[in-house]
Amino acid sequence: MTLSPMTLWTDWGLQASLVLLWLGIVGGLSELARRRGYGAELTRKIVHIGAGQVILLAWWLQVPSWMGVTAAAVAAIVALVSYRLPILPGVNSVGRKSLGTFFYAVSIGVVMVWFWPRQLPYYGVIGILIMSWGDGLAALVGQRWGRHPYHVFDQQKSVEGSLSMAAVSFAIALLVLTAVQGPIWQTWTVSAIVAITATGLEAFSQWGIDNLTVPLGAAAVALYLNTLW
Repeated sequence: MTLSPMTLWTDWGLQASLVLLWLGIVGGLSELARRRGYGAELTRKIVHIGAGQVILLAWWLQVPSWMGVTAAAVAAIVALVSYRLPILPGVNSVGRKSLGTFFYAVSIGVVMVWFWPRQLPYYGVIGILIMSWGDGLAALVGQRWGRHPYHVFDQQKSVEGSLSMAAVSFAIALLVLTAVQGPIWQTWTVSAIVAITATGLEAFSQWGIDNLTVPLGAAAVALYLNTLW
């Protein structure tokens, strides 16, 4: 059955509205936390974790790749402008050296170009969710409970934060792959290797580029190993 142009536009409009509604909720929660005096790191992580869930909406709603890429491109441009102008106070500070927000948007665009046309969206979902939940919680755990610091280049990490990153990454990969292919041995093995890869990329990446290397690296490893096995 061929959908009429009006039906297509209605579907696309509904998809875009649901995604924007979710992003509005996330932005509102971040702004509420900021106004209530919570630290800048928490408000950033609310956005970091919350915004990443749009990939689940894109998978569930079967958002076309062109729409995701367009939205990601707009978000990337806004992120670059925000480093000079205070248009995203809950996410960036003016003059902040990290390009993490920009790479965040780029990573979503890349996975939608890479996996959506191939009918393999779940690999992109694994990468983005590991980046949003794993990296976000690792930073919060490391700051709150990190008692065993270590240094990579000029960055200070903590064993507790890295272990949190590994555990969350493993859980995400396991849940998604189990939903797609069942709890077979490949699911458990691939999830473990993906978790190790993501944790290493998060530890060694600098200047916010982990928002690109972590999701793309995790997705690539999951795809390669599942194809190999």
